[in-house]
Amino acid sequence: MTRDALLLLYALAAVGALILLIARFKLHPFIALVSVSLGMGVAAGMPLGAAVKAFQDGVGGVLGFIAVVVGLGTMLGKMMAESGAATRIATTLIDLFGERQVHWAIMFVAFIVGIPVFFQVGFVLLIPLVFTIARSTGLSLLKIGIPLVAGLSVVHGMLPPHPAAMLAVAAYKADVGLTILYGLLVGLPTAALAGPIFATWIAPRVALPADNPLAAQLQGRSVPEMPGFAISVFTVLIPVILMLLASAADIALDAESSLRAALHSIGQPIVALLLALLFSFWSLGRVRHFTREEVMKFCNDCLGPTATIVLVIGAGGGFNQVLVQSGVGGAIAGVAVGSNASPLVLAWIVAALIRVATGSATVAMTTAAGIVAPIALLTPDTNPELLVLATGAGSLVLSHVNDAGFWLIKEFLNMTVPQTLRTWTVAETIIGVAGLGFTMLLSLVL
Repeated sequence: MTRDALLLLYALAAVGALILLIARFKLHPFIALVSVSLGMGVAAGMPLGAAVKAFQDGVGGVLGFIAVVVGLGTMLGKMMAESGAATRIATTLIDLFGERQVHWAIMFVAFIVGIPVFFQVGFVLLIPLVFTIARSTGLSLLKIGIPLVAGLSVVHGMLPPHPAAMLAVAAYKADVGLTILYGLLVGLPTAALAGPIFATWIAPRVALPADNPLAAQLQGRSVPEMPGFAISVFTVLIPVILMLLASAADIALDAESSLRAALHSIGQPIVALLLALLFSFWSLGRVRHFTREEVMKFCNDCLGPTATIVLVIGAGGGFNQVLVQSGVGGAIAGVAVGSNASPLVLAWIVAALIRVATGSATVAMTTAAGIVAPIALLTPDTNPELLVLATGAGSLVLSHVNDAGFWLIKEFLNMTVPQTLRTWTVAETIIGVAGLGFTMLLSLVL
């Protein structure tokens, strides 16, 4: 058996062991991820010290960004909940769309908010609305939550200015504007299938626990005075606006422009979230006349439930890094390149296989673009913008236990591993398959 075949076998065994340890033997996901990551590294031929170093690097790389984002975003969500801002937004959406259509409203909001922000940023900004709407309407968390993550996931994987999509645009020499235009044409029906349509079918079939600690922290309160709808929406959209301004500055302003540098600085996700949080202390707190002590208490109270989430997401990043450094991604890419598929299908296959093995949509998309770009150059009729979309669709397919997003969704919606596989994993797979299907249809027109 070749080394690449052994690596693929070890990766499959590692994923199976994770599912078994967590779902069957009820081992804590953090402990399971640490144990399986180190075991996978050693089995793949890495010295134990190197496996530990790879795991540590993966944890640090993920948490260096995610921990701060989750912390700031959760605090902002807590301010929205305690001030009644989340309730104000939720009730306005319900009145506008009606209870029966509110899951569609959430998908469109997520799609718009997700264009300039990272998946995790959009999720922590909007998840309080999911909790609030579910409580107000009596609908399942899944019926509202799945459309949220579907809208965010589609734009995260397929549309610029997200980093992986921008790198793919450069690799394939695609046009950014056309990529965004085609991405909207492909992304909206894809998000609709994986979001509201799938959620309506799956929600009655998955029973979530009645008690959700994070929902209790973040869902909106019934308060006599609430901030206005406009100021509530503006507060939650401050990070979106700042990041969008930064992206626009990168395109419209000269590289040496001081204004571009300033906008790029305040448009960094962590800075933008921090500014939004500080603004919320005034914009949302003044209506309720919150004292400094009350605001401090809200910030402290909401961080407790996020501790497990941060640890598990970090361990997922460590597992991902061990898989990458052990050579699994390269082994999968080698198998895919040996096929004779068209560039669009090949890009999707390479990205999908790397995604399944490493758990990272960003790694899958950037790696696949680098592999497929030279092949695409030999096929002159291939549309480069559609190659970006096909690669992005493949990078989203079949999210499972080695994906940090898997654990983020699982913990916030308080699901078991099997429930997360039946909901989030299936939704991501629908996005991947439907995204390729709609891209292929668009290629017939173009």
